[in-house]
Amino acid sequence: MVVFESDIDWGRAAWIAAGAVLALVVVWILYSFVGTFVFALFIYYSTRRVNGHIRRRLKQPSLSAALALLALALPGVLLLFYATAIALQEFQAFADGTDFGEFSALAGPYLDVSQGVEDPATLIEQAGGADVLGTVLSELTAYLGLIGTGLLHLFVMFAVAFYLLRDDHLLAAWFRRLDADGGVLEEYARAVDASLEKIFAGNILNAVVTGTVGAISYSVLNLFAPDAVAVPYAALLGLLAGFASLIPVVGMKLVYVPVTVYLGTVTYTEGTGFGFVALFAAVSFVVVDVVPDFFVRPYVTGGSLHTGSLMFAYILGPLLFGWYGLFLAPMILVFVTHFAAIVLPELVDPRPDRPSGIDPPYLPSSVATVDPSFRGSEAGTDQPPDRETEE
Repeated sequence: MVVFESDIDWGRAAWIAAGAVLALVVVWILYSFVGTFVFALFIYYSTRRVNGHIRRRLKQPSLSAALALLALALPGVLLLFYATAIALQEFQAFADGTDFGEFSALAGPYLDVSQGVEDPATLIEQAGGADVLGTVLSELTAYLGLIGTGLLHLFVMFAVAFYLLRDDHLLAAWFRRLDADGGVLEEYARAVDASLEKIFAGNILNAVVTGTVGAISYSVLNLFAPDAVAVPYAALLGLLAGFASLIPVVGMKLVYVPVTVYLGTVTYTEGTGFGFVALFAAVSFVVVDVVPDFFVRPYVTGGSLHTGSLMFAYILGPLLFGWYGLFLAPMILVFVTHFAAIVLPELVDPRPDRPSGIDPPYLPSSVATVDPSFRGSEAGTDQPPDRETEE
């Protein structure tokens, strides 16, 4: 009888198998709600710095996270949804009048739900009227299921962002315990975190703010437009300006400069509306271009991502994944780029003399302020915080 000797630790193997199953469950959940979690990360990074300033003054993590979300994220998200709904109406009108009508099917139910907000000009003219309320309710009640699902996703977004804002230092401490020597994992985590902040709190936040401001500004401008001259597809044009702001150097000028030339040509042909064209150019430059750039650009920090690759991620992401691809594709780029720069060299040619305390300039000041121990040896400690302190 042949006896096979085995030194397999079956208890350890069972735990590894259980961990693999749990990991697959987590991946399945994240995949099922990938857009929700990705947008929650965007909300977290876009409000993290403000939350850090509030927390230092109030000393209340839960209260500071709630105030940051209520003061910044919630109004911004509501304005974005409203501007997007108006832009969908503009897109439907554009698609129905051209050969691109079949593309309106891609928007599907979103076009139907967006009927509930109608044209902002109509809402302003009939503000406070019962007819407006009745129209909105009649449109929305036909899609209660879709609206309820959307509200549930919105709640999950803000809940995830809230707990990230409140407990991100605990997550940082957990990473330090996984890599107590301050090795590759810590360096990789710091690099990814800094790049995500640059993308979400800088580039994409600037695009979202610019698109929302542009959509609303151009829609309001059309209230004062002469009959012969009006901003074509105003809300859609505003969102396109926001998306174009992701393009380096020229940005949104690729959108509003040609439209200004077009309106000037129409005005010259009609012989009226020169003042409106000047007003459109001034609003485009000051309100849509300069103001968001002035208030949002300070969020942009330095980073090591290639500008061209980031631009292609912005463009190809929505084509590959849908609306959330604008957020997901740059995230994938961040993980791949830093894996190739930090982890891959260690896998190919490990450094035996790798220092135990790696401190590259990747850690954002907001996290360092909340949890100085995450800096490791720089903060004067090589040990993770006590569990009692964390809890």
